[in-house]
Amino acid sequence: MLLNRKEILSTIKKSLSEDIGERDITTDLLIPKDKKVEAIILAKEDTLICGLEICKLFFKTLDSNIMFKAKFLDGDFVRKGRVIARIKGLAKPMLMAERSGLNMLSHLCGIATLTNRFVKAVRPYGVKIMDTRKTIPGLRLLEKYAVSRGGGYNHRIGLYDQVLIKDNHLKVVNSQWSVVNRAIKKAKRKKMISEIEINDLKELKEALILSPDIIMLDNMNLAQIKKAVQLRDLFSSRTKLEASGGINLKNIRAIAKTGVDFISIGSLTDSAQAIDMSLEVI
Repeated sequence: MLLNRKEILSTIKKSLSEDIGERDITTDLLIPKDKKVEAIILAKEDTLICGLEICKLFFKTLDSNIMFKAKFLDGDFVRKGRVIARIKGLAKPMLMAERSGLNMLSHLCGIATLTNRFVKAVRPYGVKIMDTRKTIPGLRLLEKYAVSRGGGYNHRIGLYDQVLIKDNHLKVVNSQWSVVNRAIKKAKRKKMISEIEINDLKELKEALILSPDIIMLDNMNLAQIKKAVQLRDLFSSRTKLEASGGINLKNIRAIAKTGVDFISIGSLTDSAQAIDMSLEVI
């Protein structure tokens, strides 16, 4: 996905402001204004790289003259112990940007790395790994970018770019499928992607009649998912199936084998462990 530079810079400025506040009192007391240093960013564990150019902007925001040379591109795999960037310039802005820049880099690398593990696990089966809206407020676009760098695909960005009728929507309209049908038809006329979340095979049959673009199989067990694929193949050639809920690296291959088209995983963004990175003055 494409990132909006203006939105990225806004996020970076908020992050720096949160950390620095009015001033960095330690650096002000200790470091001369004209002191220059060189530093490296070190990967302290294996990682898929994501966000080095974004990390660079943290330093450049505080001092445009800082030299930041990324050694790898987003999507590159790097082993523990490798130098992934070199930085040269005034010490004060470098130290002030250090933690915020590393926080973002570590977080995005963590998401990309975890996503790639899921992608590799299902590679023989042609299923697409997708993210969800379980993202940190204010970081959604960056997190979804990290998913794409890891080889995954983005589900809807927000409430505005795809119709997704979830279980609570169905409860509010008392599971009146005629109401759902009208919504799906309106979506089709407006050429919007339409999706319905269902919880059991009875709801699946109701949803298949409406022929949405996608049906989400929410928290179904393996036997139910297999049966859902069989029913879909009998009823429809165009509706895609998405498995979601309770999916991890232990069960994902079995789910991929069933023949679903998509597997959406909230943990890609809400549970990915940050990759350990350090900035070291040399």
